[in-house]
Amino acid sequence: MTTALISDVHSNLEALTAVLSHIRAQDVTQIYCLGDIIGYGPNPRECVDRIRRCQVTVMGNHDQAVLFDPDGFNPVALKAIYWTREQLDEGGGGPSAANRRWDFLGELPPKYQEPGRLFVHGSSREPTNEYVFPEDIYNRRKMDALFERIDHLCFQGHTHIPGIFTADNQFITPEECDHEFRFTDDKAMINVGSVGQPRDGDTRACYCVLKKESVVFHRVDYDKDATAKKIYSQGELDNMLGDRLLEGR
Repeated sequence: MTTALISDVHSNLEALTAVLSHIRAQDVTQIYCLGDIIGYGPNPRECVDRIRRCQVTVMGNHDQAVLFDPDGFNPVALKAIYWTREQLDEGGGGPSAANRRWDFLGELPPKYQEPGRLFVHGSSREPTNEYVFPEDIYNRRKMDALFERIDHLCFQGHTHIPGIFTADNQFITPEECDHEFRFTDDKAMINVGSVGQPRDGDTRACYCVLKKESVVFHRVDYDKDATAKKIYSQGELDNMLGDRLLEGR
């Protein structure tokens, strides 16, 4: 069974639509979403409606924040969270559709496990909120703590930076492995990148296809200008949220 792994959609409908179209052209049987469906972007309702069709979805920190009292967010992100709440409350399709979206978000689990595989938004240690950045390979204590919590493979998002963390303290970018990382018996943590807000200098949406013996990274172009214009038109969404889409940062 082949699985598409998407993460960090962040209410970017144009990016999500392009990625879902690209996935349909692959030999994919199911889609897992690793959280942060909402936050930052201009189309939270539409993105939640599409992600509800995924076979597996785990909770991201922005999904959690829209449900509860947000903690640790910068002013730009916090303002976007409050705006997103209003959009979800207003509904699109009436009160019953709004309730279905809230119920879906409220029932998201923090993690999902299969034999030898863990799927989270943040990390194996703190599934929803902990960041694992490429430079963390120099923090041996942190990496050891993360790796001891996984059986073989861990798939995650949150940083919006795709790549592979190996048990011997390396970070391998998709380019360095020719966009396909083949599994060995060694443990690995794989960041699947971001659909809706890439931050690795590449403005294209990023997602992965998980096969039996490897994971393949894909980049998909989409209409970034259309998404940015929607953000600029919303007074509650900071313009920098549109600017960063055009720069991949």
